[in-house]
Amino acid sequence: MKWDVDRAATVLLDCEATRTDRPPITDEWPELDQDTAYAVQDETLRRRLARGERLIGVKLGLTSRAKQLRMNVASPLVAWLTDAMLSPAGVPVPQDRLIHPRVEPELVFVMRERLTGPGVSAAQALAAVDRVYAGAEIIDSRYRDFRFTLPDVVADNASAGAFVLGPVGLSPERLDLTLEAVLVEVDGEVVDSATGAAVQGHPAEALALAANDLARRGHAIEAGQLVLTGGMTDAVPAPPGARVAFHFTNLGSIQLAGGQHAARSDRTS
Repeated sequence: MKWDVDRAATVLLDCEATRTDRPPITDEWPELDQDTAYAVQDETLRRRLARGERLIGVKLGLTSRAKQLRMNVASPLVAWLTDAMLSPAGVPVPQDRLIHPRVEPELVFVMRERLTGPGVSAAQALAAVDRVYAGAEIIDSRYRDFRFTLPDVVADNASAGAFVLGPVGLSPERLDLTLEAVLVEVDGEVVDSATGAAVQGHPAEALALAANDLARRGHAIEAGQLVLTGGMTDAVPAPPGARVAFHFTNLGSIQLAGGQHAARSDRTS
């Protein structure tokens, strides 16, 4: 069967619904390029909205050098967030709807004003922010072993799974976002750390990048929306039984329990 935008969107959403993983689409559709992959991403969003989900913001992926090295890609990407992805604080990792979740700490912006490119600078982007929160993103690639090319992960909505917001929201004027630090703790042991500088040098640079990239595709970041600016560190696995915590300098802590084993479908090939 010939690959196209509709087929790719159907395959990826089916993998998500059945909790099955698969090889990268580019193994079978090597012609898939980044622009077409964004068309797939937009089609999956259209279907999510048609089934009742609500668009609440955007996320950036692969904004830190650590993430780019791990995933063997060279540039960030932008993807969509819906209300179905927001997980309440204190709720375990939703193993019953994820394949192989990993968790990473992020800085999250809540927008006060609409932000639209092109030509948005980091200073302009930051001026449009109302509050900054800590965040924990639970990523969950539909590709086996997280093996993919850049077009693959763009089509897959940047491995979006779920996310949690931290307890403290501060005005950006009250923070030095390049120095806002996080300690990553797994089962009581600190395994990693980073500061906001890991995200494109400053998280506002990631926000500006998102606004400018979305403008190229005819979109903007709206007032009230959330923006996940990208993982500050590499992601850590979040299997059943794990305990993961992210401790931020000024934005509080997020504790995540790995949850329980859930029945899953057989893997697809």
